[in-house]
Amino acid sequence: MNILDQIQIILVETSLPANIGSVARAMKTMGISHLRLVAPKQPLDEDAFALSAGAKDLLENAQSFASFDEAIADCQLVIGTSARLRHLQNSLIEPRTCGELVVKRAEQGKVALVFGRERVGLTNEELLKCHYHLNFPTNPEYGSLNLAMAVQLAAYEVRMAYLCHQQAVENSQNFAKNQPFAAVEKDYPNAEALEHFYQHTERLYKALGFIRNDAVMLKLRRLYQRAELERNELNLLRGMLTAVERSQKECN
Repeated sequence: MNILDQIQIILVETSLPANIGSVARAMKTMGISHLRLVAPKQPLDEDAFALSAGAKDLLENAQSFASFDEAIADCQLVIGTSARLRHLQNSLIEPRTCGELVVKRAEQGKVALVFGRERVGLTNEELLKCHYHLNFPTNPEYGSLNLAMAVQLAAYEVRMAYLCHQQAVENSQNFAKNQPFAAVEKDYPNAEALEHFYQHTERLYKALGFIRNDAVMLKLRRLYQRAELERNELNLLRGMLTAVERSQKECN
């Protein structure tokens, strides 16, 4: 599965077909190919295909939806773009973090990056249906981005996060290949040794007043079981218990 194939760019009620063409070009340069259109005001025309500049296939394969809800229905993460900050503070996400999150979640299912109408963006109702809201930290004195610019910025961050992810996967695979076939086996204690440790722990902790009921020891057992203690680690813990017991006797 190609992670980038899970990413859906959604344009809501776009006014100008030319803008859709420019978006397709921005997407393809970053390796993103799935475009969804929600009730565009006009059908794709010559201007759209001309401005796509080699991304004609994205326009030809673009999916059309009658509503916002239908377009995001199969996406497990939805990120909407918005320039309105006041009521979105708790869900705001910056482009760099957005790219990383999109790539991470795309390993599990479809992710939507949603862009609203050229003049008014997404409605409050649509924004409420987004898990996160992407805001570009533009110049506060002039923060105007056209639709294609916004898509390009978001797609670039996704691309960078994707390349980092691919490099990490490659490094992990190379590391595994270079490991010797005869790996050193871990030495785990048997059940009897563990039981002695649990009894030792319970005896000392009760004497110290730490264990006052069976529930505490049960939790400690579960904790050590999850840790999958190796023999040398168990010996270290037993040594610590013994040292505490010795100190206690000396104080008495």
